[in-house]
Amino acid sequence: MSDPTAALIEQHLKTLKLPAIRRDYQQLARQAAADSWTFADYLRELLAHEVRARDASTTARRLREARFPDLKTLGQIDWQALQGVSKQRILELASCRFIDRPEDVVIAGPIGTGKSHLAIALGVEAAQRRFRVRFVKAADLVRHLLEARDDRELGRLQLRLRRVDLLIIDELGFVPFDRAGGELLFNLISDRYEHRATLVTTNLAFGEWVSVFADEKLTMRCWTASATTRTSSPPRGRRSAPRHGAAPAATHRRARHDSAPAPAQLLRLALRSAAARAAVADSEAVT
Repeated sequence: MSDPTAALIEQHLKTLKLPAIRRDYQQLARQAAADSWTFADYLRELLAHEVRARDASTTARRLREARFPDLKTLGQIDWQALQGVSKQRILELASCRFIDRPEDVVIAGPIGTGKSHLAIALGVEAAQRRFRVRFVKAADLVRHLLEARDDRELGRLQLRLRRVDLLIIDELGFVPFDRAGGELLFNLISDRYEHRATLVTTNLAFGEWVSVFADEKLTMRCWTASATTRTSSPPRGRRSAPRHGAAPAATHRRARHDSAPAPAQLLRLALRSAAARAAVADSEAVT
C-alpha cells in the first residue's frame, strides 16, 4: 500500500474515531490476502475488531467508574464456605435482571462472611454487562451527602447517584449516623426506589437498623422502600421481629408499580460465619 493511500486511510479512520480498525487493518489485509478472503469477509473482521475493542473499553471504564476497592468475581467464591447462601439465587442475581426490573437487594450476615466480596462480584458482573455501577461504604456515602449539603452541592450529587444503574452501599451498620445523615441516606434510597437498583450489605438484622438511622419511623420507612415483595409476608401491622440468635439473611425487593406498598419478606439467604460453620462441623462430628 502506497504511503499516500495509507496516510489517507489513517486520517479517515482517525476522523471517524475507529482506533481498533486503524490499529489492525493492515495486519488483517495481509491475512485476507493470504487466506483469499472476500471483501465482505475482510469488512466483517474489521468491524468485529472494532466492536470487541469498544466493548472492552466500555467494560474497563465501567469498572473504573464503579470505584471497587478491589476486583472480586463469582469465580473466586468458595461456595462450600458460604453454606447457607443459595448459589442458584446468587447466580440469578448475577444475570443482572434485577437491575433491569429494577429491584433492591440486602445482603446481611456477621462480619467476615463474605458480604462485600459477594456485592463486589455482583457489581463486576453488572459492569461487564455495561451497567453503570457505583460502590461506596455507607459511612463514606453519608459523609459525602452531608458535605455536599453543606457546600450546597447536594442536588448535583443526588442527580449523579440517581443516574447509576446499580448503587452498592457497603457495611451499613458499622458506623451509626445522626438523624441528618440518616435522612439524607433515606432520601437517596427513596429517590432510587423503582427507578434504579440498590444493593446494601449489612451486619445487622432489620430490628437493629434503628441504631443506624437513629429514628424508628425513618427505619421503618427505609425498610418499606427497600425490601418489599408479596409472598409469605407477615400480616399488615404485625411485622415479625427477628428471633434472637437467628441467622441473618439477604432480602430481595421486587419493584412494584401499584399504589399500595407491599409488606416485607425475608428470603433465606443466610451467610454463616466461620465460627458458626465450625460449630456445625463439631456437632456433626459428635453425632
